[in-house]
Amino acid sequence: MAVLEKIRSKTVFLIAIIGLALFAFIISDFIGKGRFSNHQPSEIGSVNGEEVPIGAFRQQVENAVHQAQGRATSIEAAKYVWEQNVQRILLKQQIEKLGLSVEKDQIIDILSKNQMLASDPRFTNEYGVFDASKFTAYIANLKATNPDEYGMWLMQEDAIIEGAKEQMYFSFIRAGLGVTNAEAEMAYHEEKDMADISYVALQYSSIDDKNVTVNDSEIKDYIKKHEKQFKQEAYRNIQYIVVNQKASEADKEAEKESLLKVLQPEIVFNSTTNSNDTIAGFATTKDVQEFVNRKSDTPYDTLYVTKNDIKSAYADTLFALPVGKLYGPYEEDGSLKLSRMVGKRANGAVKASHILIAYTGSMAASPNTTRSKEEAKAKAEELLSEAKGGTDFNTLAAQNSDEPNAAYSGGQLGYFTRGRMVKPFNDFVFSNPVGTLGVVETDFGYHVIKIEDRADVVNIATISRKVEPSDATINDLFSKASNFQLKATENPKEFANIAKNAELSVLRADNLHKIDDQIIGLGSKRDIVQWLFQKDTKVGDIKMFTSSDNYIVAQLVKQGEEGLSEVQDVAPFVKPILIREKKAAMLKEKAKGASLQAIASANNTEVKTATGLTMNSPIIIGEGREPKVVGAAFGLKQGAVSKPIDGENAVYVIQLTSATIAPPSEDYKTYLETIEKLRTNRALQGILKSLESNAEIKENISVFY
Repeated sequence: MAVLEKIRSKTVFLIAIIGLALFAFIISDFIGKGRFSNHQPSEIGSVNGEEVPIGAFRQQVENAVHQAQGRATSIEAAKYVWEQNVQRILLKQQIEKLGLSVEKDQIIDILSKNQMLASDPRFTNEYGVFDASKFTAYIANLKATNPDEYGMWLMQEDAIIEGAKEQMYFSFIRAGLGVTNAEAEMAYHEEKDMADISYVALQYSSIDDKNVTVNDSEIKDYIKKHEKQFKQEAYRNIQYIVVNQKASEADKEAEKESLLKVLQPEIVFNSTTNSNDTIAGFATTKDVQEFVNRKSDTPYDTLYVTKNDIKSAYADTLFALPVGKLYGPYEEDGSLKLSRMVGKRANGAVKASHILIAYTGSMAASPNTTRSKEEAKAKAEELLSEAKGGTDFNTLAAQNSDEPNAAYSGGQLGYFTRGRMVKPFNDFVFSNPVGTLGVVETDFGYHVIKIEDRADVVNIATISRKVEPSDATINDLFSKASNFQLKATENPKEFANIAKNAELSVLRADNLHKIDDQIIGLGSKRDIVQWLFQKDTKVGDIKMFTSSDNYIVAQLVKQGEEGLSEVQDVAPFVKPILIREKKAAMLKEKAKGASLQAIASANNTEVKTATGLTMNSPIIIGEGREPKVVGAAFGLKQGAVSKPIDGENAVYVIQLTSATIAPPSEDYKTYLETIEKLRTNRALQGILKSLESNAEIKENISVFY
């Protein structure tokens, strides 16, 4: 009732806002999406020239949204469906190039392995084996008598054929990924061979970054040399302010006055008696449930709870209230509340733990349960003896209980009130003192129970009213956002300063892409993203967006188009790489000398040693992972000194002091299988990415969604 009264009071304002919103939506829809233009594409996109029609795509998106059951937005579903279409078309194109086909006997073979069909008596012979002739006759009969179902079968057949072709395609890929004995032997030696070295390491950190200069042209050259690494989608960066539609202090005071009225008796006309009735207020009403349900935004909860179950910052105060006494109004979770202590029950809750032992036929039995009822009882009695003997109860529960989560909970049930458990369990825990251990049988099995504690419980009635902003407040907030937009539009370069003067926080969202809908800090804001990628939206442009609970004023501050990344965008990543390369060149000049000791002395450092190095785990203790250095060690003859090596953390000069080559193995099967598995996984995971990166793909999702 409280909510309905508020809605009625704001009806005129809501109608005006809805009308303006609809008008704005229609206008922006025509202008923003070019409804007066004839240039809108007729397909959602294409893959290597093969078009994906918008009609079929929309149906697929609707199906995906329906299947997600509210867990995905239309744009999220569209992105998922698009990716599925791209992969399907790419595979189909590859299959067509190879000329793969599936014959009728292969379809029958696939169907015979389908458990539902193979067990259907319509399609099995007298021995219960799938009979292809019976299935073929069934399909022929469908064709003659039921065209609709036959059409559905043809669609299923197409899906089976496509699936079989894809399996053949991936089988061909697997067949081409053979591993030789030589590769397996190499993997064996990479794991088993060991090298010991002496070395000098000239650390990159010995040169201050300030002494190394990297200019923009060098960064640009690096980007060009590594084009694949620096390809980017079109993106937009924004800054924005948010004016939340929240209640003012005046709104809170007005709601507080309204809430306090529930304490006063209410005079209501009784049409039956043709006279006025006096209805008791919250403090004295006898029908608390009816009163709360009529006056509160949230219904009355009849449950008795412990203090720990009162999820409120005021739990201590509320729990200590005498029966019949009131507390409030108090503000919590955006609502004003008034609470009344309805009742108290001493020791109304019990804290217990249990070990459940199920047996065949009990409600807790799993398909793997083979224990008889007698065996279950004996097991429960045995565990009871162990618990009484001092063995930790929770450990016993974790190791023995048939309750699914016992391994994590240790059998702990926490506090619960009377009637929450099945009757035998309930009777035992509420009729025995704390510390009691015992065995109880229920329909679930045998329970070894430990009573751990008791607690008082209370029932509190709370009238809760959400504090909504009034019409006047909403008008003020709208004016605040509109005034900010006006000032910022007049002087877009002063966006941040204008926000500061208006006591508004400026937030940023970077790297927004054309088909994004989520903006960090705002949630789903597809309308903002669409505006950012409209052709007439330029850097510096400002626009206000209205939602159900706030006003957002956003400014486009940067835009990047599809292609290679710009220098300023990747400089923080590329510059350290180039600095390290220059440091390596400088240190290599310092790493020249007749011996390791000479190099060390010239650079005020020392000769170090590293033992047991392997190619499989190229880590030098004290230096870190250095695959290049360890690889070089295995390429040296004993006693030989390397040229300077630019490693991950330093420039190294090394000397091989000894190398231990593992003896040949009689069987490299384990290494063969490991390499084959890794290679297959990489290939199957990478094939679609490879096809996609080499395909000509055009998508127009942002035009339609």
